[in-house]
Amino acid sequence: MSIATANSAPHADAKAAIRAHPVPTVDAATLQQWLHDGGEIALLDVREHGQYGEGHPFFAVHVLYSRLEPEVARLVPRRAARTVLLDDGASGVATRAAARLATLGYDKVWLLAGGAPAWARAGHTLFQGVNLPSKTFGERVEHAFDVPHIGAQALAARLQSGEPLVLLDGRTLEEHRRMTIPGALPVPNGELALRWRTLVPDDQTPIVVHCAGRTRSIVGAQILRDLGVPNPVLALENGTQGWALAGLELERGSPRTLPAAPPPAQQQAARADATAAAQRAGVPLLDAAAAQAWLDDDARTTFVFDVRTADEFAAGSVPGARHAPGGQLLQAVDLQIGVRGSRVLLLDDEGIRAPVVALWLRRLGLDAALVQGGIAAALRIPSSPRLPLPLAVPEQIPEALAALRGDGNLPPVVFDLRPSMAYRQRHARGAAWSIRPRLVADVQAATRGDRQRPVLLLAAEEIVARLAAQDLREAGWHHVSWAPALAAKAAGWPQDASPGSPTDAEAIDYLFFVHDRHDGNLDAARRYLAWETGLIAQCAPEDLAAFRLPEATHIDI
Repeated sequence: MSIATANSAPHADAKAAIRAHPVPTVDAATLQQWLHDGGEIALLDVREHGQYGEGHPFFAVHVLYSRLEPEVARLVPRRAARTVLLDDGASGVATRAAARLATLGYDKVWLLAGGAPAWARAGHTLFQGVNLPSKTFGERVEHAFDVPHIGAQALAARLQSGEPLVLLDGRTLEEHRRMTIPGALPVPNGELALRWRTLVPDDQTPIVVHCAGRTRSIVGAQILRDLGVPNPVLALENGTQGWALAGLELERGSPRTLPAAPPPAQQQAARADATAAAQRAGVPLLDAAAAQAWLDDDARTTFVFDVRTADEFAAGSVPGARHAPGGQLLQAVDLQIGVRGSRVLLLDDEGIRAPVVALWLRRLGLDAALVQGGIAAALRIPSSPRLPLPLAVPEQIPEALAALRGDGNLPPVVFDLRPSMAYRQRHARGAAWSIRPRLVADVQAATRGDRQRPVLLLAAEEIVARLAAQDLREAGWHHVSWAPALAAKAAGWPQDASPGSPTDAEAIDYLFFVHDRHDGNLDAARRYLAWETGLIAQCAPEDLAAFRLPEATHIDI
């Protein structure tokens, strides 16, 4: 999605947009019908990350108000898509978000009446955590395919004895380097189909796939089983968290990197396996004309993803395609696709990775297909409409910041818009923490309504400052500037720490839910794993019916 530059025309007044086009509401019963009527729908939770993660509907996609405009452009690119916004039912954030969407041309927007609390009052579950569809799907996969697993102690015994074993970490390279099972090789799940042959010496050596918890261990093991790998394949039960809970030491700072792609002969065999698996699962293979018809259909949303590595994508792809490593697309589909009922085209350059990812997306319930020729296909991905950003905010350089601090005539009120936990650790003395949904009220209180008082915003990114400044301008504050938070330190502003401020209740951007489960908090790890294994029992039958899997066994729903 291309974004207009700072010279774009300013947004229309959001309140005027609401007055001209009042936002209709929808009740929980109607929304539940819409979610399962087969049509496209984007259910967007516009609260901040901590609020969203403490309880949201199963199919809600997170589009936080602090970054609403660029995020909605990415996740809901077709402005005519049916869109429902929800918040806490009292803050009015969804109404403000609807006003923003109206100025951007989204013309089929509703509010969930009463927000998330009304959803719960209607008898529907509000789920904690993130990536709910993918996480629940992983639990279903384990039962549907009876995926074999191995416990941490049993794996440790095999490794200690020197028994032949290939141990693969199915997460991203960044996660692998943070902590992994000792000796594991980093092979993200989306790369397994291409690279597993280069790592396994024979047909008898067992292969164990691990992640940090459960989902990617289970899915990674089943990916190999789908491909007909002759070796015994096992998922490490509960991943690195299970390893730590067993009293075993994790490896941190692994220097290992992604193994090289196999030679042509092995690639040919891998391609045959991937093609056969995709065909068995009924994955459509579209020629360029059929794929183009999907892209040209104004009544449907079609996402196009290149599922190769970041380096391969950077070296060249179909213009307009988005990069989404295949394993992570499966692990967190809600971070890439905001429209339920949309279509997805998957691309690679070797015919191995895209078929496997397409197979799994279809199992997740998405309408996914392959394109003949992959990134070499002659596709014209329509340009997304340009979304204007707010007018640029004057940036204060360190020298000007120093002068502002010493100006006793009308010094600015200063607000730090960085994440709350970063503010707690260190911030410019005198700067108060705030966040876009609360900024206007905070400035109102700090200036006692004096709209001539200058306001200085400290932020890590200009886009965050520009979006927040837009709200302030519409509320009547026109003397607004911004600076990178580090610039305040360079200007000589003293720095303070405030471990208890903002309070946990105020830090709506931070999800405290088992937040330190990877940092030695074993109780948090236990709670997380109990949450993950308990997801299926919380789901309504119609939610689980979205997945396309064999009939699962040994599950009480």
